[in-house]
Amino acid sequence: MYHHVKKLMFTVRVDEPDPHFGNMLLEQFGGANGELAAAMQYSIQGLNCEDPERKDLLMDIGTEELSHLEIVGTLARLHLAPTKFDREAAEADPLIAIAGGGGVNLFNSQGNPWTADYLKITGELDVDLRSNIAAEARAKIVYERLINFCDDAGTKDALQFLMTREITHMKAFAAALESMSKPAFSIGRIAPTPGLVNQFFNDSTGSGDHGEIDTRGPWNEGGDWEFMKSPAIQTDADADTKASMESSPPEAAEGVQELLVDELRDILHAEKQLTKALPQMAEAARFTQLRELFEQHLIETENQIERINECFSLLGETARAKPCKGMMGLVEEGQEVMDKGEKKPDAAADLALIGAAQRVEHYEISGYTSARNLASQLRHSAISALLSASLAEEENADQLLNQVARSLMSVARMPAALERTAMEEK
Repeated sequence: MYHHVKKLMFTVRVDEPDPHFGNMLLEQFGGANGELAAAMQYSIQGLNCEDPERKDLLMDIGTEELSHLEIVGTLARLHLAPTKFDREAAEADPLIAIAGGGGVNLFNSQGNPWTADYLKITGELDVDLRSNIAAEARAKIVYERLINFCDDAGTKDALQFLMTREITHMKAFAAALESMSKPAFSIGRIAPTPGLVNQFFNDSTGSGDHGEIDTRGPWNEGGDWEFMKSPAIQTDADADTKASMESSPPEAAEGVQELLVDELRDILHAEKQLTKALPQMAEAARFTQLRELFEQHLIETENQIERINECFSLLGETARAKPCKGMMGLVEEGQEVMDKGEKKPDAAADLALIGAAQRVEHYEISGYTSARNLASQLRHSAISALLSASLAEEENADQLLNQVARSLMSVARMPAALERTAMEEK
């Protein structure tokens, strides 16, 4: 929930109002790089985030940006105040003076209304964090320019504070991105084409009218880089290079479709086993949220079986399951966990159950990933899409189990009486 405290995050003082500068300030109120855009971007990313630690980061900074919006709005209002009664001042911005009565509104410095199109939200945490770092960098530059155009000491103090916080946020987002230990260019899940990913095309060639020349640097030489002619001027002698840029041949490697069918039959048997195991796990769960999670995942598993059957139909194959020994072993382990859990405290029993469930999820994630990659290699886009949908559900289930486990870990550290109370509340 939000709670407004009637105190600015930084005390604002304007000694000499300047309506023209007040108009400039609106860029940071309702502009593309302004505080409202930042507050909405980080808060909505936070609402979508399945990672509890980084969700907290996004919500903390998103909420602070709302406080910054209040500072900028107060600054702009004080600078625009003369437009309420002074004709010459009103001419600095008729839209504000006439339509807005001399107050601020969600417009930028050009009078363009704020829009959600300003927001950069992809749902991929590492990609969103990179967008946020760039957003803070742009905002820092806007504040720097505002400071350079400002003569009022009190206003400059407030802008210096706001500009500094942009760097603070950049540092926090960069640290969060680094803590994910994800390679810098590992974006999404589909790997880039080997070889092609390291080719730098020299697409701007020759000498320009103003002396521009072709240059070399760490962006196109050294390391893994391969400096290439522009595709537009390649000759027949460059046939090997051209071939590397074309689509892969339609003929799949021998045996790939058989591998896909075999993988699907393995997954089908695994999922059918889970439709029997999940109700038992739900019944064994003592934490309400965990029980509901198992019940929801049972519905997802039944839908996943339907998708696998649809994949077989698209391949023209019989939807026949193959005994999945891996899942058999995991289900057997899960039964042992449930049997032993009968003698354990509630939180400990459920944590053990979550461990068994996550081993199952990781097994399924690997199976769906392999099957989807095979389908992509065969250019079966419809099958790839079906498998991707199931893979996303498995990954989400794993994240939800993580969240429940974190809650239970805090409960497990409580004295027995308090643990019972906490479990009842949850």
